[in-house]
Parts: sequence; structure tokens; C-alpha cells
Amino acid sequence: MKLWDKGIKIDQLIEQFTVGNDREIDIHIAKYDVQASVAHAKMLASIGIITSEELQLLEKGLSILAKQIQEGSFVIEAQFEDVHSKIEFELTSMFGEVGKKIHTARSRNDQVLVALQLYYKEQLSTIKELTGTFFDTLLELAEIHKSSLLPGYTHLQVAMPSSFGLWFSSYAELLIDDVYVLDAAFKTVNQNPLGSAAGYGSSFPVDREFTTKELGFETLKFNVVAAQMGRGKNERTIAAALGSLANTLSRFAMDICLYMSQNFDFIAFPDTLITGSSIMPHKKNPDVFELIRGKSNKIQALQIEMILITNNLPSGYHRDFQLLKENMISALEEMKTVLEIFNYSIQQIQVKKINLQDEKYKHLSTVDSINNLVMDGLSFREAYQQIGATVTNGTYEATNTKQHTHIGSIHNLSLDKIREKFPKGKSIL
Repeated sequence: MKLWDKGIKIDQLIEQFTVGNDREIDIHIAKYDVQASVAHAKMLASIGIITSEELQLLEKGLSILAKQIQEGSFVIEAQFEDVHSKIEFELTSMFGEVGKKIHTARSRNDQVLVALQLYYKEQLSTIKELTGTFFDTLLELAEIHKSSLLPGYTHLQVAMPSSFGLWFSSYAELLIDDVYVLDAAFKTVNQNPLGSAAGYGSSFPVDREFTTKELGFETLKFNVVAAQMGRGKNERTIAAALGSLANTLSRFAMDICLYMSQNFDFIAFPDTLITGSSIMPHKKNPDVFELIRGKSNKIQALQIEMILITNNLPSGYHRDFQLLKENMISALEEMKTVLEIFNYSIQQIQVKKINLQDEKYKHLSTVDSINNLVMDGLSFREAYQQIGATVTNGTYEATNTKQHTHIGSIHNLSLDKIREKFPKGKSIL
């Protein structure tokens, strides 16, 4: 069954190519198509297109389908082009001509749009919630390890003293920036497209404000052409937001892989979280964090794909948009998994006591030494040159007084201030 079927048999090869794997992908949006169909049916009744009795039947049928979807027994068989045709078929099977009325005053275009946007809203909210949980975990670790010294590196060269508290809380604060972008993406998709039909509106007196309120959208996309052009723009915006978050997670995972290596040896994890080698029995590999890094990098690539599929398309609907769904949905589902496994794993991190007397750290405190001289009255330039000369000629020795005082002063900045910055609610814009 196809919603556009006019009784003309289509070439089977062409049908297979155009349908693709929409049936499998559409399972993810089936729940939301039912929600939108309920709201649409209520609106049709409110403007007198269907009767209250017909509405009751449609609501009953859609409730049955919603339960099947929730239980996992809902299946889109091969004879159906997509979830939308399957739902209409089931309603027609239950109630005859009444079921056929559900498509009145809407197109498959706005039907897909509204189902996707409802799906996107829920997924973005879940991702923000998971990010908040991860954020809290990092601040807890920062508090626990705020006094544990960690050598800082620039250009992968030993630089200055830092701490594990600073390391954990730095990534926590970066997550706040990522949530700002997630909120922007949420606001973009929080505009109701239902009622725009095929992108040029409907001659029926549809009440778009009704469905906006019924479906919990903040507002509607007023211009019906703009609503249709939201297809692709929504995906590009979400992909950018996911990419921002994925970048933070990827960099953090890389730090962990680096710090776990024997050359750094800053951290460890329980044996239950690491994997081994099939040939080298001593190996303890950070596979989970390498996969987090790889998956996060793959998510970052999504934005380019979304741009290339939709770039320079003229206004109106184009079948190219069908290609956005699969990888967009996959990325959203993948991001949730990555956040969950990262949060689970990082809670089990083992911070090691680092021997700062090791030869490779002998210049770690040069800045402290310079600052001590400045506090004693020397100009910074003169102090810098004096300490620099000792480094060059190999006579530098770290002073024992006032060492690493800047670490303590930095941690005087309360972690509560960072916690307060985390955006609350679904949207901050």
C-alpha cells in the first residue's frame, strides 16, 4: 500500500530502489506518527471535517497501534511503503471508510516532518539529560581529586603543574557549551510543521494553532513553504549540535587513552573494563574509550553528510530528503549509547599518585620559580631570563617554597559556580 497509489503498477526494481530501507527506519518514528495522527484527527473534528463518533473510532484505533508499538509487536510488512501507509491501512481495516479520512488535509510531507520533529525533540531532551548526568559525574570526580597533582602538557611537552580536579571540571564546563548548542537545535525543531501539507498549505480550514498546542510545540512554522524547507535544515542543525558534543567526548576519550599508556601512567581502570591481546598477555587495552573516540568522530562527520545531501536544493520537497533519516536517527541513538557507557566507565576511573620527582618532570615548576622571584621584587622579564638560563645550562632546581600555589588558588573557584551554569529546562533560548 502507498499513500499516493492511483492504481498504476510501478516497476518492482524502481519500487525497491525508492523505498529503500524506510520500513526498518520508520519503526523509530512510528510512535510519533501515531501521536501526530491523534492530534490531527482531533483538529479535523474541531473544524467539522469528521464527526465526534468518527474521532472516537480513530482515537481507539490509534491507541491500539500505540500499544503495539510500545510492546514491540508493531511490524511494517513488505507490502507497505512506510509507517504512514501501514498506520492508515490498519485504521481502514478496523473502521473502513473512517480510517481513510485520517489523511484529510495533510500530505505525507508534513506527516513525515511532524513525526520526525517530535522524535528529534524527545531524543534531544534525552541527550541533554544524559549530558547533565555525565556533567554531574565529572564535577563529583573533580571534587574528589581536586588536590591530586597532574602534570600539564602543551604540544605534548611537560608544561606546568595541574590537577585531576582541573582536568575533570574542564570537560564538565565544555559540556555546558555543548548543551547551549543542543538547546538551539531543540528550539529549531520545536516549531510545528503540521498543516503545511505538501509545502503549499491546504484549502481546508485547518487549525494549526490547535495541533501546535496539542502536540506540545512551542510555536508553529507559520509560512508553509518554510515549514517544508525545514526538512534538511533541521537535520543540519541537529548534526552540528551532536558534532559539538561528540568533539568534547572524543577529546576526553583521547586523553584517557593517552593517560592510560605506560608512558604516562596517570590513570587505570578495573580489569573488567579493559580488554586484552590475543597474543600479548600483558596488554590492557582501552578499547571502550577508543570506540567512544571513533563513534564520536563518526558523529562529527554527519554534519558534512547532511550539508552535501541538501546543499543548493531549491525550495519545495525533494526525494533526496529521504536519505537524511537513516544516519540522522542512527547518530541520535548512538550518542545516547556513548553518553551512557562513558558515564558508566568514567565513574570507575582509578587516579594514580604521580611521582613528580621523576627526571622528566624536573622543569615542571619553572613558572612557579619565576613567580617566586617576581614576588621577591624581580621584574618578570629578568626572572624569566634568570630561570631560563638555569634550564639551558642544566643547573635548574625547583624551589621548595610556594610550590604549586596556583593550583590551590584556581580551586578556590567553587565547582558550584560551574554547576550553576548548566542550562536547566528544555531550552534556554
